[in-house]
Amino acid sequence: MSLPIERRTLLRAAGGLGLAALLAGCAGGGGSGADDGSGAGARTIAHKFGSTEVSGTPARVVTLGLTDQDYAIALGTVPVGVREWFGGHPGALWPWAQERAGGTVPEVLPVEEIDFEQIARLAPDVVLAPSGGLTQADYDQLSRIAPTVAQPGEFADYGAPWQKIMEMTGAALGQPERAAELTREVEGQFAATRAEHPEFAGKTALLATVLEDGSYYLYAEGPAPRFLVDLGLTMPPAAEAIFTGPERAPQMLSRERLSLLEADLLLVGLYGDQAQQRFTTDPVAQGLRVVEEGRTVLMPELSTLNGTLSFGSVLSLPKALEEAVPRFTAALDGDPATPVPAAG
Repeated sequence: MSLPIERRTLLRAAGGLGLAALLAGCAGGGGSGADDGSGAGARTIAHKFGSTEVSGTPARVVTLGLTDQDYAIALGTVPVGVREWFGGHPGALWPWAQERAGGTVPEVLPVEEIDFEQIARLAPDVVLAPSGGLTQADYDQLSRIAPTVAQPGEFADYGAPWQKIMEMTGAALGQPERAAELTREVEGQFAATRAEHPEFAGKTALLATVLEDGSYYLYAEGPAPRFLVDLGLTMPPAAEAIFTGPERAPQMLSRERLSLLEADLLLVGLYGDQAQQRFTTDPVAQGLRVVEEGRTVLMPELSTLNGTLSFGSVLSLPKALEEAVPRFTAALDGDPATPVPAAG
């Protein structure tokens, strides 16, 4: 599978070789075992390409979704292989995952295409990709290596909410109850934050990105827009109106349409060395009321804030709350003189 660089960049503001000698005989897909919810028993996990039976307690896990490693680690299993997305961290683990991995560093898999030979050499018990975008051909080839759990079919590729990814990972690893418990814990943190910050309710917020070439994109779907909604914020009607179709794909904005970025709160992801300069010297962008009144939060690509929101995972979201809420509070206090801390 090929994941175009442009597609990967947009997703951040939140994804047959000759293997006969390497393939294991454990096939996935179409399994009919009963789902008894236990780690030792067989369970069947539905996904885009049908269903996969997993039995026992997988020890060697390869993750191919863009953020799946966080969910496995949250359940106490450090993958033997992890697909790199962005960040360049050891083992493709960001700090919130590193601290739970106990010093174990997974082998890094390329993101541009699936290296089936490398995966086969890792001899996985299961391959996980709920947060990914496998094709049918990818799934068929991977299923010859190990039982493979693809992305859920009811969402766009790379678009499954974190709760669904957690549910599927918990089933695959034989820990559905622990997965449900972790979901409740994180949802409880959002509920507590909403209660502590009633001023967020009724306010509007947007996520935009600025790329190296100065182009602007606006988002309605993905981890970061979902994060805003989970805090009680909403999208302005003018911005909402430009998103059509079931996938509500990111929209490129010409400079003549930058007024669509007006909101009570604007998050701006900055991708590339020149992106921040492009934004801060653009007279149209700097003339927006949301910018003039200090209600903008800038997020460099490798900042912790951008990383946590881009991943939007069961492990990164608690850190995202720590990073985002003080900045949102400063931006929404009604005083343009209040500085919004830079995202480091």
